[in-house]
Amino acid sequence: MIPLSGVLHCGPQNVTPKSSEQSILVTWEDEASCSALHDTLIYELLVLIADERVHYEEVAVMPEQIGSTHSWNWTSPLALKCASVRLRSRYKHRTSPWKQEQTLPESANSEMIEVFPRDRVFEVGSRATFCCYVPAGQTFSRMVMSEYDDSNTTQVNNQTYIFTVHLNQASTGSGANVICETKKSSNGACAYIGYPPDDSHLQCETSNLQSVECEWRVGKDTHLFYPSPTDYQLLQSPCPNGSQGTCKIEMQVDAGERNWTLTAKNHLGKVELTDTADLTKRVHMLAPEGLADSTVYARNVTLEWGWSVPQYNNLNITCQVHVSHSKTYSISETSGVGLRFAVLDDLIPLWRYNAKVRCGTAQHFWRWSEWSTSIDFITMGDVPDALDVWRQVEGDHVIITWKEPLASQSHGHIIDYKVTYSDQQNTTTVLNETRLTLSLDTTEDYIITVTARNENGSSSPSVITIPSLSPESSDKTEKVNTSRILGSSGSFSLSWSPSPKASCGYTVDWCPTLGKCEVEWLKVLPNQTSATVSSKQLSDGVRYSLSVYACTQGAPVLLERREGYIREKRIENNLFKSAKYTQQDSDVVVSWDPINPREQSAFIQGYVLHAYCSDNDKKQVIPTNLPVSTEDLEATSLTVKNLNFGSCTFTLQAQTAVGECGTTPIHATLNSLTDNLVKSVVISLVTVFGLLSLITILCYRHWTCIKRKVYPPIPEPVLSDKWLTSLGENSRCPLAVDQCHHSEADFVDISELRYNPEASQNGYVCQENTLFVYTPTPQDYYNQPLKKHIPPPLTLPTAVLPPQSGLPSSPLRGVFPNPSYNLILQPEDQQSKSGPELQGETVLETSSGGYQPQSPPETHTVNQTTEDPGSPMFCSVCCRIVGQLSSPLRSSALLCAPLRSSSSLSSSAARLPLLSPGVKLTDAPGNFNGFEAG
Repeated sequence: MIPLSGVLHCGPQNVTPKSSEQSILVTWEDEASCSALHDTLIYELLVLIADERVHYEEVAVMPEQIGSTHSWNWTSPLALKCASVRLRSRYKHRTSPWKQEQTLPESANSEMIEVFPRDRVFEVGSRATFCCYVPAGQTFSRMVMSEYDDSNTTQVNNQTYIFTVHLNQASTGSGANVICETKKSSNGACAYIGYPPDDSHLQCETSNLQSVECEWRVGKDTHLFYPSPTDYQLLQSPCPNGSQGTCKIEMQVDAGERNWTLTAKNHLGKVELTDTADLTKRVHMLAPEGLADSTVYARNVTLEWGWSVPQYNNLNITCQVHVSHSKTYSISETSGVGLRFAVLDDLIPLWRYNAKVRCGTAQHFWRWSEWSTSIDFITMGDVPDALDVWRQVEGDHVIITWKEPLASQSHGHIIDYKVTYSDQQNTTTVLNETRLTLSLDTTEDYIITVTARNENGSSSPSVITIPSLSPESSDKTEKVNTSRILGSSGSFSLSWSPSPKASCGYTVDWCPTLGKCEVEWLKVLPNQTSATVSSKQLSDGVRYSLSVYACTQGAPVLLERREGYIREKRIENNLFKSAKYTQQDSDVVVSWDPINPREQSAFIQGYVLHAYCSDNDKKQVIPTNLPVSTEDLEATSLTVKNLNFGSCTFTLQAQTAVGECGTTPIHATLNSLTDNLVKSVVISLVTVFGLLSLITILCYRHWTCIKRKVYPPIPEPVLSDKWLTSLGENSRCPLAVDQCHHSEADFVDISELRYNPEASQNGYVCQENTLFVYTPTPQDYYNQPLKKHIPPPLTLPTAVLPPQSGLPSSPLRGVFPNPSYNLILQPEDQQSKSGPELQGETVLETSSGGYQPQSPPETHTVNQTTEDPGSPMFCSVCCRIVGQLSSPLRSSALLCAPLRSSSSLSSSAARLPLLSPGVKLTDAPGNFNGFEAG
């Protein structure tokens, strides 16, 4: 009967559970109301652990089975003491209530703590549940699992507890312990946590065609050594060493492909590996046996060995021979059917070697065998190898140098070296040296050979050609442009362009650019155009020169040259030892001598000048126009402009790739522009004063000489009685005046010259009003060239002078001599041809025989008075005037002076008549020649 409420009253009855440790059997019957059903009746069974559903299952009862007894069987992962079962029916979407919930029966006699399950195997990554049964009377404390901290414990009832944990790591070989503790005691169970096998890559082969050996890659550790280690089987045959990834079974190997199967399994899983192959093509030979050196020579050795497998004698075999010496080795191969020996060539004489052999099939090669046991042998001795020879040219000397042979090149003790040159006529033996200096004729080419000798003989000659060292050839072959190079990691890496001249390769040599040069070199093959230069002699901060030569059939040809440092270092301080400064107004020039390359531990790329100056308050100031720098490598000075400070400290540095270095301080005290001006004025005044003082002292000490030169003594005219008396006897009165040369500046203006009337003696009186008048030449006469003029004798007019008392009358036309003045008197008619005539006055004119200075001539006019023109007194006055004109330093003082000596005139018997109005006196500068009649 089915009620409309949706609840089914047909359900199970007489439910009876039966169980073992982990299995459960449940039986039940249908209620009487179920007989009315005509369709299939469903029973639902639910297994709970700690109120969590761990298993659900349905049992279908057909209509014809309704009314009979039903059963259900299930195996639990837990002990049944930790589980409960629920049961209900369902019919057409209607269910009965969980009519009965039955807890599985307990062990009434158990007095110990029990943990279930025991010794169970779990896979890493799974979730495990453990149950702890606590005896009556004990109080549960906790449940734990070794190596796990993340766990959860749930109470089922007073005596049952559930422990759940996520297994995220494998257990050790002894497993993991699950412990349940109470206040009084504890107990537990063991769990094994691991992985199923995951081996792979199976390969099978044979070594003797009588057995099969297989290898595979063993998977990760399963951690199930107990109770379930992995079991391996090859073709269902056990593999005792399966855990090592190898398995061997004895069986005859036939030609043809087949499957070779390997099985690996444990409690958590199973894996099968298969390899399909024809093992007659997979022969992995065994190692050769009995290796020995049968024949040993200087440069070759024969090795022999045998086989332990007779079948190898019919196989085509390839063998490798591994030969090692020092830290190097080489491998050579040889082939043959049933191969049993090998010959080693190109060995080093008198050298120790180690050799071993391995082989494999030549046809269908599979793998090399293991190496045989190695043996040692020593080759026989031989002559040394050819020497590595180079040359170094230093002026007129050539240094032949060679590398000392290594032990692998000498093949014994080197006794000596022989150097031969000049058509084999000159031979030099060298002991314990690797260089020889030769003085050769620089105009000739030389072919030099060098050999080494040991107890076995002499080496092959090494030949090098030395070209003539004449300026013509050296300029062509040894001069190339030099470029820079920088090293790295303790070596130089350089490359160059290939040269068609390099028929036998290239040679790279190097040595320090400055100082003693011991050249090093290396040889490069013709097909290489790069090299790495390294040597223990290379040092940081030292400049090296590297040269690349082309090896030819004749002399080496220089191709390139480089200069550089293996590593640049900072230049030491005080590099500019000669640095100094010069002030130019407000500018300061700091200069230095060129830097010696020996003092450069890095390439100089420029110079920089810093400065710290002090102002008037003595505060440190950095001028705004600093620093000053230049990239000119030839520069030897730097200029700082517009410095208006009292003192500065300049710092001169060199710019390099490693920074500014070579610091040199220069302390400078600067003068202001006002100080410089005052200094210049003071120096000028002191110089002028000193010069004037020197001139004054010199003039004072040599005043007598200067006076004689500037103010020479002039003899006065001497008038004798004979000269005066001869005037009345002859018609001419010659007067001789000394010819003196004076400059234009020697003449001075004479405005008047009067004779003192008081100075009269012997009846000869000079009229008081007799005047000598000086009149300058007209203005238009200046700067006119003068012709050479020899003045004619001074003549007097032929008119008869008025007779004086006691003197005869005469026309005054004669010449009268005078020892001091050579004056000549001429008549007026002769004088008129040489100059213009002046009316009413007597003119005195100067003339010279050559060029006249640009100074206006002087004309002197004598005014006629009542004085007798022919009197001797007048002539005396005229002579005095002439003498004063010839000495300008005395003219102004003497021309106007009266005749002080009247006694000299009174002693003369002759009378000097006054000049007539027609008489003119002519005088040239520096040479007073005489009178000339006008």
